[in-house]
Amino acid sequence: MRANSRALVPLALAQFICSFAGSNMNVMISDISHDLNTTVAGVQLSITLFLLVMAALMIPGGKLTDKFGRKRLFQLGLIVYGVGALACAVAPGLGVLVLGNSILEGVGTALLIPPVYILATLYFTDLTSRARAFGMISAMAGVGAAAGPLIGGLITSAISWRAAFVFQALVIVVIVVLSRRLTDPLPAQPDRAFDVRGTVLSAVGLILIVSGILLASKKAWLMLLMIAAGIVVLWFFFRHVRTTEAAGKEPLLSMRLFGSRVANLGMITQNLQWLVLMGTSFVVAAFLQVVRGYDAIQTGLIFTAATVGILGTSLLAERLAKRWPQRTLIETGFFVTVVGVCALLLIVAWSTGGAPALLPGLFIIGVGIGLMITPSVNIVQSAFGEKLQGEISGLSRSVSNLGSSLGTAVAGTVIVAGITRTPERSYALAMLVLAIAALGGLLIAERLPKAQPSGGPAADGTSTTPDGGADATQTEVLEIDEQQNGKRLEG
Repeated sequence: MRANSRALVPLALAQFICSFAGSNMNVMISDISHDLNTTVAGVQLSITLFLLVMAALMIPGGKLTDKFGRKRLFQLGLIVYGVGALACAVAPGLGVLVLGNSILEGVGTALLIPPVYILATLYFTDLTSRARAFGMISAMAGVGAAAGPLIGGLITSAISWRAAFVFQALVIVVIVVLSRRLTDPLPAQPDRAFDVRGTVLSAVGLILIVSGILLASKKAWLMLLMIAAGIVVLWFFFRHVRTTEAAGKEPLLSMRLFGSRVANLGMITQNLQWLVLMGTSFVVAAFLQVVRGYDAIQTGLIFTAATVGILGTSLLAERLAKRWPQRTLIETGFFVTVVGVCALLLIVAWSTGGAPALLPGLFIIGVGIGLMITPSVNIVQSAFGEKLQGEISGLSRSVSNLGSSLGTAVAGTVIVAGITRTPERSYALAMLVLAIAALGGLLIAERLPKAQPSGGPAADGTSTTPDGGADATQTEVLEIDEQQNGKRLEG
């Protein structure tokens, strides 16, 4: 168990640097566009393409872990990401920046993130130890996303934006060194078939949907057209999956992934959590910089309140999992998040204290997000056995990325829609919309099983979380599988 705990360090650091990459460039846009003699729109294009590449390749990345092995794919992803970071650091123009940030870092992220969650699931087979593992990983995800603007702003102001990419490359080197002692609990299957057609269909469908979401604040008709086209392509994808399974072949995703009611609900809560987190980050950052005139460092410092809240509750995940059911933690997290949003709006509306008035609300929101990120991941990953870990990890991460994109798009659309009389009210309305999304997450969480899950997944890939329905039929298989997993990992 001690060796498994040490293995958490590179996995958590990997999640941190990928989350950091997704948020830190927002404070460098002006510096990069000036230095590379390009436009702000050009740099924003690089950020958008990064999101698209991740969305398109996260599911195939999860599937490739079975073919090439989890450790090998994790290290390959690190190398690709590191090369991309160095390319950005020396980029002479926008083209190399897009290659390094959007393509190489995007591909690297899609390759290394699924193994992070698969290895954590395989290393830790009981509920509480797995909650501790996911708690650390989730904490680093939240810290990377929330502290990205601060760290990026500090490095950019003190040295240059190029140094921020050198920082990423150095962290990657540290992770590569630490990951050499990782072991893969399952053998690679190089002869395993890979569904190329399914990969293309899923990638195109997700790219269209994410592109449509990102266009929400610009052209509504184009947004609807692209989302509709993406849904059509994904319909063809699922039709291909059914046809492939009916023919006795292995598709990119097994339809069994959608057979667990608990896992489906868990993924919806994941989507809404990241929607609220990234939406709040966007609204508050824009408010502080556009309305209040704060710079990147000042804005990042204010977000430290949310970072502390996320980090504190995420690191308590193991203790909380011992005392409370996963459903209770998710419900409480959404409720606390709603309270945080309301506190943020009320204090800002009635206070004349300036930026410090934002701190209590942001801290409460961070506490709420931190409470529910870990149990949601735990519920989804624990619903399936070893055979489906690669697929569910990729699908789960893709759903979370869609939530992040949707949060920024929804918040941005509300702000620029001109619904209210003043800009301040537009930001307040955007936060109210995010609060409504959190309330929706609370209602979804209430449909999760009341009973505390008794452990990990069954070996055959079926769900083991007791919810009073079909998922409750594998309890005995679960207990046998946990004993076998423990012996195999000890060996």
